[in-house]
Amino acid sequence: MHKKIISRVLISCSLIFIALYSLLQLVNMRNFQFFGEIIPRVETDRKVIALTFDDAPAKGTDEVLTILQEHNTKATFFLIGENIEKDPETVQQILNNGHEVGNHSYSHTRMVFKTPEFVRREVEQTDTLIQDLGYQKEIYFRPPYGKKLLFLPWYLARHERKTIMWDVEPEKYDDVAKDTNKIVEFTISNTKPGSIILLHPFFENEETRKALPVVIQKLKEEGYMFVTVSELLEHNK
Repeated sequence: MHKKIISRVLISCSLIFIALYSLLQLVNMRNFQFFGEIIPRVETDRKVIALTFDDAPAKGTDEVLTILQEHNTKATFFLIGENIEKDPETVQQILNNGHEVGNHSYSHTRMVFKTPEFVRREVEQTDTLIQDLGYQKEIYFRPPYGKKLLFLPWYLARHERKTIMWDVEPEKYDDVAKDTNKIVEFTISNTKPGSIILLHPFFENEETRKALPVVIQKLKEEGYMFVTVSELLEHNK
């Protein structure tokens, strides 16, 4: 009897572990969600790519804008609502320089196991802040930390909004993120036509800021053209 009980407990624990592991994988998947359109890259034969930055505006944005201007390169900045409120002038500078902006939520909270009302507020508050600065283009959304499950994709799908992910993220690996040369090597070796590159060149991420001009230069030397996310989507087969 005791053996049967132990066996049932072990089976139950195993099933729970499998379910939790599967749920975690689903939350983090870049190319699947239950509702709506999710885009980690586009399918194209042309050497066009999108350079994207998360968590703007933040310390270091001015330096990033200077680098982009010096290399005549356009990018897409995913903005946090709270940061917009603290520094609308920098967002205006991003727009004045001809870059694209997207919605990265209001509070940069992991939007998993949140209520529909919480999701709605996080998205719409930030939309309003962006539009109040005169931005009239379509606003794409990127989940904080790339995490999503049910209510966020459901909300975006209901409003015909695309979830923009990425397929190149050098800072995901600690040993890469701490080394300028490794950031460059990882980005160059993993970029392909239609890639969406994700970088966090703000705050204390000096290695990423140092890598940025080298990444741009080397990819251009390989024949790549940098475009905004909306421009990249026009090339989707």
